[in-house]
Amino acid sequence: MTDRNQELFDRAAQVIPGGVNSPVRAFRAVGGTPRFVQRAQGAYFWDANGQKYIDYIGSWGPMILGHGNPVVLEAVQKAALDGFSFGAPTEREIELAEEILKHVPSMEMVRLVSSGTEAGMSALRLARGATGRNKFIKFEGCYHGHADALLVKAGSGLATFGNPTSAGVPPEVVRDTLVLEYNNIEQLEEAFKLHGKELACVMIEPIAGNMNFVRASVPFMKRCRELCTEHGALFVFDEVMSGFRVALGSAQSVYAQLIPGFKPDMTVLGKVIGGGMPLAAFGGPREIMRQLAPTGPVYQAGTLSGNPVATACGLATLREIAKPGFFDALSARTQSLVDGLKGAAAEAGVPFAADCQGGMFGFFLLPELPQNYAKVMTSDSPKFNKLFHGLLDRGVYIAPALYEAGFVSAAHTDADIAETVRVASEVFKTL
Repeated sequence: MTDRNQELFDRAAQVIPGGVNSPVRAFRAVGGTPRFVQRAQGAYFWDANGQKYIDYIGSWGPMILGHGNPVVLEAVQKAALDGFSFGAPTEREIELAEEILKHVPSMEMVRLVSSGTEAGMSALRLARGATGRNKFIKFEGCYHGHADALLVKAGSGLATFGNPTSAGVPPEVVRDTLVLEYNNIEQLEEAFKLHGKELACVMIEPIAGNMNFVRASVPFMKRCRELCTEHGALFVFDEVMSGFRVALGSAQSVYAQLIPGFKPDMTVLGKVIGGGMPLAAFGGPREIMRQLAPTGPVYQAGTLSGNPVATACGLATLREIAKPGFFDALSARTQSLVDGLKGAAAEAGVPFAADCQGGMFGFFLLPELPQNYAKVMTSDSPKFNKLFHGLLDRGVYIAPALYEAGFVSAAHTDADIAETVRVASEVFKTL
C-alpha cells in the first residue's frame, strides 16, 4: 500500500525547508514520517492515508471546542461572505476586545495582532518604551515566540546574560536578555539585586507549555510580583498557550485565587482567542497601553491585525467557552485522562508524573513532576519516542516531542478518554 504521508513529505521537502512550515511538525525529535492532515472534525483528524486519530494537539491549543464546531463555523462563513480583509476598522474588533477584557480584568485595553510571536515581541517593546529601560528577565524553558531578543538559552552561571539559541541572532541583540532558572527564587532575587534599576520587565509563562507542562510555584510567582513592584519593572504574563485554555480568566485567575490581590501588569494572548485562526493580542492598564502608536511613541502596526474572519472565529469561540459549566466539564474530562494515564503507567511499572489545569495537560516519564527545564531534560527520551509511536500506530495523536503540552477539547467524549487510556495501557507494557 502506498504511504501518502511519506509521498507528501518527500514532495514537501523539495519546496519547504525540512518539509514543514514549523519545525516540531517534522517528527525530528521522535523519528518517522509526519502525518499530513486531510480533514478534522470534533476530537479527531484523518491523515492522507485515511487513518483516523484522537487528537490531543488541537492545533497546539486553539481548538478548545474541537474541530469544526458548528457555531464557530457559521460565524466564520458569515464573516467570509462580507469580506476577507479590509485594512480598516470593524465593529467586531471592538466586540472581541470587550469580550477579552471582560474575562481578564488585569487588562483595561488590548491590541489585536496576528501571531503569538508578534504579540510577545510587541509587549516587550512596549515594556521597554513605558519604563525607559532595556534589560529584561525571561526563564529557561519558557518560549515567547521567535523574535530575536527572546531566542535565548540560559547562561552558564547565576544571573548571567544569555547567548542566542538561533543562528542569525547577533549577540548584541540579546545582551540585555537575562535568562534565569524557572521556579528558582534565589536566582530571581540575585538578578534583581544586580540589575533591578535596569529591568524593564519580567516575562514568564505562568504555566509553561513548551517544556511540556510545568507550572510556576505559588511562592515563586508571589516573589516575582513583589520584586517587580519594588523595582518598578513590569510583570508580563505570556498566556499565548494558557490564556482561556486553563480557565476562563486564564492562568492569572488561578494564581489570583492563591495570592490575594495578584495580577500581572501586562498579558500576552493567542491561540484560543483566535479559535484556530491567526490572531493574538497583548494588553494591560490604560496608562501603559496608551504608550502605543497612534497615541504614544511605541510603534506597532499590522495590515492583518484584527482580521474580520479571524475576529469572527475568536469571538464565537470565546462566547461558547464562557457559557456556565463549560470549564467545569472540560477540567473534569482532562483530569479523567490524566488519572487514567497515571493508573495505566503504574500498572505497567513505568515511572510517570502528570499534571493538568483546565483543558491543558502534560506528562513526564519521571517519578515526580519537574520544576524547571533542567529537570525536564532528564526525562527518558528514547522511551518517550517509543510511547509516541505506540500511541500513533493505535490511533492516538499526541505532540511529536517530549517537551510539548497536550490539549483536551470539549469535543472529546468519555469514550475517547477511555479508548486513549486503553491504548496507553497496551503501550506502557511494551516500554
